[in-house]
Amino acid sequence: MDFKPLHDRVLVRRLESEEKTAGGLIIPDSAKEKPSEGEVVAVGEGARKDSGELIPMAVAAGDRILFGKWSGTEVKLDGQDYLIMKESDIMGVIGESKGKKKKAA
Repeated sequence: MDFKPLHDRVLVRRLESEEKTAGGLIIPDSAKEKPSEGEVVAVGEGARKDSGELIPMAVAAGDRILFGKWSGTEVKLDGQDYLIMKESDIMGVIGESKGKKKKAA
């Protein structure tokens, strides 16, 4: 795929939700909610301040993220379903972000 989000936008692939409940009941497709967990596929270069200075992105390709239920715009690229959303729609990163490695103290 040859797609690069612009500015502070992020391309996300939804991660599928569980097929069964904790008790072992199978959830039919019609009753499933769209998952609000995904994997970042591509990121833009970041937003710009009024001075023109670049604000780097806090997420990177490969990060697992949580986002709001109604976040993003659904698009189909190369036969796959994706979401394009602003970085501000992302609520958090699951695990350590690949975008910002923690510095050793």
